[in-house]
Amino acid sequence: MSDDDLARHAAKAAKRKAFRDAKIATKTIEKGLLMVHTGKGKGKSTAAFGLVLRALGNGMRVGVVQFTKGKWGTGERGALERFGDQIRFATMGEGFTWETQDRNRDVAAATKAWKTARQMMADATLGLVVLDELNIVLRYDYLPLDEVVVGLQGRRPSLHVLVTGRNAKKELIDAADMVTEMVPVKHHFDAGVKAQMGIEF
Repeated sequence: MSDDDLARHAAKAAKRKAFRDAKIATKTIEKGLLMVHTGKGKGKSTAAFGLVLRALGNGMRVGVVQFTKGKWGTGERGALERFGDQIRFATMGEGFTWETQDRNRDVAAATKAWKTARQMMADATLGLVVLDELNIVLRYDYLPLDEVVVGLQGRRPSLHVLVTGRNAKKELIDAADMVTEMVPVKHHFDAGVKAQMGIEF
């Protein structure tokens, strides 16, 4: 590049930086966030565990409640349990609804998991609580939606909560500070590739 090109590039970069710095300076609120990962695409829980890792790396204590995943081992649980008492991990589900085929059992499991979630949200030592697949149990009306939304809104002001699962209810989306929708573009499962260790579990 010529000296003129480099000078123009530097001027544009400086202008972009000034704009960004001015925009960031207007963001002064600090609070606990209610976040939702939803959508039909893969990666909702995976992204949630990335956030868990970030929080742990910053010295925060984290709680995780898994609402539908069964008792089988997963890579994320095996890795995160190495953080010892810096993380509380509760896998409360009985498996996916098409496996249990027992609504009463699913409702009982969801109710027990929500009680654990409320206890974690009340634990002042936790800075982040992930409610993995809570959207699934809300979709099937295993828990009273209004009660859950009120409980999430009534959390400690400094507590971050992340809810995952497809088909997030409108009431939860409206209550959230941040909502991310995972959109499927292409998935290997559609080509006959089975779920694989380290990718799906």
